[in-house]
Amino acid sequence: MEKSSKKLSFVLSAVLGSGLILAACGGEDTAKTSGGEKKASEGKTYTFRLADTHPDNYPTVLGDKKFAELVNEKSDGRIKITVFPNSQLGDEKSVIEQVQLGAVEFTRVSTGPLAEFSKPLGVFSLPYIFDDSEHEWKFLESKEGQDLLKGLESSKMIGLAYYDSGARSFYSTKPLKSVDDLKGQKIRVQQNEINIALMDALGANATPMAYGEVFSSLQTGVIDAAENNTPSYVSANHYQVAKNLILDGHQRVPEALLASKATWDKLSDGDKKIIQEAAEESVKTEREEWDKMEKDSEAKIKQAGVNIVEVKDIKEWQKKVKPVIDKYRADYGDILDAIDKLRK
Repeated sequence: MEKSSKKLSFVLSAVLGSGLILAACGGEDTAKTSGGEKKASEGKTYTFRLADTHPDNYPTVLGDKKFAELVNEKSDGRIKITVFPNSQLGDEKSVIEQVQLGAVEFTRVSTGPLAEFSKPLGVFSLPYIFDDSEHEWKFLESKEGQDLLKGLESSKMIGLAYYDSGARSFYSTKPLKSVDDLKGQKIRVQQNEINIALMDALGANATPMAYGEVFSSLQTGVIDAAENNTPSYVSANHYQVAKNLILDGHQRVPEALLASKATWDKLSDGDKKIIQEAAEESVKTEREEWDKMEKDSEAKIKQAGVNIVEVKDIKEWQKKVKPVIDKYRADYGDILDAIDKLRK
């Protein structure tokens, strides 16, 4: 979901006006277990906020809630995290700024805008770097994938875990049976250099525009096609006016669950461990919910009579976009090599 960012002045006022970390009265409990270790129930109590832009029943929000539930459980109720969906605390960009300043303690955002704060994360915008979901998650769970999350620390954010956001595919008002069918089509893209280079490589005409304009533009012929994951294709009702979908999975841009470094630095090592473990365990719930949502979306578009073509082998597509990968290899060479090594 693409929305305009809030002004920094709003963020600064939020810092001054909000209660940041609500610590419990008194210092840390000094009682120990028989083994000399502190119990989960001992220590400071906290009330934190977690911001998400998606609706209440969206997979990432359900993952957020599982994370909050696990933190509460593992800390014996000392650490409470309240999830605020539906952009209640601001759009992604403004929330990122608030997290950097410590005004919001946790958030779930796409790794797309995070590339502005840690350039290596921009690798996820490159096309066809993953063969499928299994290949993507092998990388995300690898040392190199986890190192990308750690790279956010210099920008005052702590990357806790990746969440799933599926794969982006093309849909059009015109037939789509192969990569050649995209040639000459006017395709809506988000305004960024890599997406425009991708369209050029496929022989299509990149047409940047706001997300809210896509439905009417498809309906009136201003554009021929657009691209997104299938749940978004359904939720935005684009399937009603663009009834040709080719599941090429050209981009897999994961989500990230983040903590404010300002918050993180105030926690004990034990509480950091609780939060990190809860984040990692919540991934299973988010991925399961994403799979359910994708299946429900696919069932709905089939029922609506959408022409669906599944790309069984993306080698031809990867060959077409090789100039794009070559162009950015100087920026992402080591990461791309790590991704390549994990291929079947």
